[in-house]
Amino acid sequence: MMSAVTYHTGNRIATITLNRPDKRNALNGEVVRALREAFAKAEADENVKVIVLAANGKAFCAGADLEYLQQLQQNNFEENLADSRELMLLMQEIYTLEKVVIAQIEGDAIAGGCGLATVADLSYAVPTAKFGYTEVRIGFVPALVSVFLVRKTGEGRARELLLTGGLITAEQAAAYGLINGIVPAGDIRAFVDGLANDLCRDASANSLKVTKQLVRTALDQSLTEALESAARINAETRQHPDCRKGIGAFLGKSKPAW
Repeated sequence: MMSAVTYHTGNRIATITLNRPDKRNALNGEVVRALREAFAKAEADENVKVIVLAANGKAFCAGADLEYLQQLQQNNFEENLADSRELMLLMQEIYTLEKVVIAQIEGDAIAGGCGLATVADLSYAVPTAKFGYTEVRIGFVPALVSVFLVRKTGEGRARELLLTGGLITAEQAAAYGLINGIVPAGDIRAFVDGLANDLCRDASANSLKVTKQLVRTALDQSLTEALESAARINAETRQHPDCRKGIGAFLGKSKPAW
């Protein structure tokens, strides 16, 4: 039986791949659980520094599996709440992981699939990829993804994308700040691999972790609280072995081995 999600590591990079090409990599309970397990495995592996989320087939992820949603209509509220919380935890875990997550988007990212692109730290897509939150067009709501989309693109763009349910091009997605860039289809795998290797080679793991934390929590605090927290993190980081190593290497005109 083909695994819905595959996991591979090499050169300190963990690659998590959606593997339901016949279903456009749509999400159901099995896929969500498998993704959560894979990300937890990568986070716990001391030999992994960067995580890449990719997909097999023509679509990156078409969102919720409609057959699965139809089955869930037989559930009561508590059962549906438990199922929704599984997807909530997946998105929350990706967003809060200590390691950098790069989404390699080689096809359409729709609804929950667009949500995966939204919660990744860095997202790159091929020119032909389409993006959108189509939930309102099937009588559903983009509840979980809305929380992250507002943070990433601002309220105005979020309203446009979520209320219209329309699809946008990769070029528009980049202009909206939904993704970081567009890479030709023949180059995107090498590009993402190169970026992941650059992060592994050129950046301190502790610095990446702390920087992610700073960005993630900035909007949760008042300006005064955020600045005080940043000052404390600044002071703590100065005493971290990575900082001492990096400054020592710079002063010695050498390159630190991260």
